[in-house]
Amino acid sequence: MSEFIDTIVVGGGAMGSAATLELARRGVDVALFERFAPGHHQGASHGASRNFNLSYGDPTYLRMLAEALPAWRDLEVETGTRLLDQVGVVNHGRNPSFDDIAALLPGFGFDAELLSTEEAGRRWPGIRFDDRVLHTPQAGRLNADGAVEALQRAATAHGARVSHHARVTRIEVLGDDRTRVEVVRTDPDGNPLGDTEVFESRRLVVTLGAWTAKLLGGALALPRFTVTQEQPAHFAERDDSLVWPGFNHLPTAGDPRYGSWPSPVYGMQTPGEGIKAGWHGVGPVTDPDARSFRSEPHQLTALQRYARDWLPGVDADAFTEISCTYTTTEDSNFVIDRIGPVAVGAGFSGHGFKFTPVVGRYLADLTEGTPAPSLFSLQAQRRGR
Repeated sequence: MSEFIDTIVVGGGAMGSAATLELARRGVDVALFERFAPGHHQGASHGASRNFNLSYGDPTYLRMLAEALPAWRDLEVETGTRLLDQVGVVNHGRNPSFDDIAALLPGFGFDAELLSTEEAGRRWPGIRFDDRVLHTPQAGRLNADGAVEALQRAATAHGARVSHHARVTRIEVLGDDRTRVEVVRTDPDGNPLGDTEVFESRRLVVTLGAWTAKLLGGALALPRFTVTQEQPAHFAERDDSLVWPGFNHLPTAGDPRYGSWPSPVYGMQTPGEGIKAGWHGVGPVTDPDARSFRSEPHQLTALQRYARDWLPGVDADAFTEISCTYTTTEDSNFVIDRIGPVAVGAGFSGHGFKFTPVVGRYLADLTEGTPAPSLFSLQAQRRGR
């Protein structure tokens, strides 16, 4: 015997929680199943800090940012939780796109200023700046843990059913308007409790991050997702009176000064934990169910060297490792699309969190037949690569 629910959401990270809230606000009978405990560290939505970076050159992303900013503020009001601190973000290095981005941002309601390295250094002495600096003062820092908790709390208040320790073990597409999922309830250690439960739905929203292909790959044709274990670190601050914006640092191609860098660097202050810094999307490929949670030694050594060279406001020898997953498409654009009764949101890691409320709306719209921007479609050329 199965229970029918109009819309089921599988995966209770940021995107699944936002979709659940949006559906519940629309009066939909919706249930969210999340495998792990609240605040778990197994995926990509945990931790206390994410950059709310505005420096995009694609109008699709800029339109999403223009919508995301007030949506975050609305969620703060609804839940009484502070989530976004607009401390600004500085992008620096030899990026030829800075001028174009600075010209585009005002058209979407955002300010931008190009600074010399000297001026930037006077404002933010904890960072050593490189070549050119683009400052976006309305950018900032999001509390990821707080955001997921607020989204789920608001969804529940609007009538959604949110279940943790509820592992979906099987997904079936039964027809254009019918899906079936099997759910195993577990204890805090992941051990099964009781018999498998079966649910059917008119629509299914799948937001499983690193587990997307593992669970959904047999039911739908998907693009190739690369799952990596990323290992940033929190470095201790030397002077807690310094002001820290978020930052992104792009190396100059071919310059031997950057020979130890595997990628650009991102970072931000995490209040109470230190200055977060990390390489972008170059961690070892991993199985999300068999992670080491330990840094690749050469990348960690290079990250310490970066902190020593470019972050004078931190102690490069005093740090705490962080572990998370990235799930990335080959073109680094998200997947937000629907095939039959199944809407998929995936491939967000590395730059998706800031867009969470808008992605939630897109996923809810998909269940009603309204497509997301074509940039995120499951078009044929993105499948099976």
